[in-house]
Amino acid sequence: MTADEEVSPSTARHLLAALARTQREGRLPSLVAGVTRGPELIWSGSRGSSAASPEQVQYRIGSITKIMTAVLVLRLRDEGRLALEDPIGKHVPGLPFGERTVLSLLAHESGLRAELPGEPGQWWERVPGISWAEFVDRLRPDDVRSPAGRRFHYSNLGYAVLGELVARLRERPWYEVLQAELLTPLGMDRTTYHPLPDAAPGWAVHPWADLVLPEPAVDLGVGAAAGQLWSTVTDLGRFGGFLMGASGSGVLAPSSLAEMAEPTGVDVGGGRRGYGLGMFNFERAGGDLLGHGGSVPGYVAGLFVNPGQQTGAVVLTNGTNGNSNGLAMQLLDLLREREPYLGPTWRPLEQADDEALALTGTWYWGPNGMGLRLTADGDLAVHGLEYGSRNGRFRRDSAGEWIGLEGYHQGERLSPVRDAEGRVVALDVGTFIFTREPYDPSAPTPGGRDPEGWRPLSS
Repeated sequence: MTADEEVSPSTARHLLAALARTQREGRLPSLVAGVTRGPELIWSGSRGSSAASPEQVQYRIGSITKIMTAVLVLRLRDEGRLALEDPIGKHVPGLPFGERTVLSLLAHESGLRAELPGEPGQWWERVPGISWAEFVDRLRPDDVRSPAGRRFHYSNLGYAVLGELVARLRERPWYEVLQAELLTPLGMDRTTYHPLPDAAPGWAVHPWADLVLPEPAVDLGVGAAAGQLWSTVTDLGRFGGFLMGASGSGVLAPSSLAEMAEPTGVDVGGGRRGYGLGMFNFERAGGDLLGHGGSVPGYVAGLFVNPGQQTGAVVLTNGTNGNSNGLAMQLLDLLREREPYLGPTWRPLEQADDEALALTGTWYWGPNGMGLRLTADGDLAVHGLEYGSRNGRFRRDSAGEWIGLEGYHQGERLSPVRDAEGRVVALDVGTFIFTREPYDPSAPTPGGRDPEGWRPLSS
């Protein structure tokens, strides 16, 4: 880190104090953490680690692996190799739940059981993994716990199947695909399938005594795509930069990254949090946080980014229990409060767009007003003039049509309505007609307009 990339000494002290308190109160054998701006690590700290460069020490990251698996699936979709609406059985035959869609597996809305099937009494994360053939042989119809799309139900089983989907369509093992298409392009050279020799050992801490017990670090086999990987603070900081669009532009289209972040289901088990395609979306006062936690025997991890602030936080520890997610969010809060993101510098449009400019200004749907402003990036920003108005943004697609990017009108079209002379007299926004004046008599009004016009309310 260079001097201009580092946080201030005062902020660094507060970040380290939060880390130290979590390590001490959580009785964690070691804990390392880092915060980033974009993909750059601007602070790191550790407690209990004896390594000279703790941000380079490998820890197991558990289910953070799922985000990477989801990226590989979205890459296949973007190439036209699959559709998210495809039944998984189209690409991976022989499953008793083959009618469940790829999308439902990504979003944990498939209704599948949470854990991989195993022998009676076996905890699949603590015993050596099985092959695909053994896995399929153990699947049963009752592995489906609820109808698809009915509710969020976290499923490691579903992500094991998505790993096989990637392997089959690429015709090579899941990890080889991951390494070629994500890890190498992002420079994540210390993110590996098996631990490197200097990796942190995993421990369980006795609940009623300050004693530890080694945890086994097994190959999860068919479950690898759900939680196998080992990584470092530095590597996950780079990955966080990719998730907020600050790096790795060739790995996944920005529109697909945005699709991953958009919540589809809501997990109400531990408070309000949405889940998109491979990662959680927490609504927070300082902006939405995207990311995932990870937990396997001996290790707990957390990676969360705030795209609006262009900041990220990574927390890694080698204890079976730990509040990694909570600490990651606390670090982001501290950074936002003490060294807020300045944001991009405003710049005017480089070239006038007369057609778009004609759409700007005030429009009315009935008596409800909205303002349209043309932004420097060519979008139409919508600002409601009344309480409860539907704010948002529209962007022209390749065909020249204005498409909603967010909010109520996401995916809907904004179409200019022209008179006989070609002048724009109204806007059709998903069948809502906006005019320059409330119920403008010179523009089309759905349902017509009373011929007597506006009048006092008679007593």
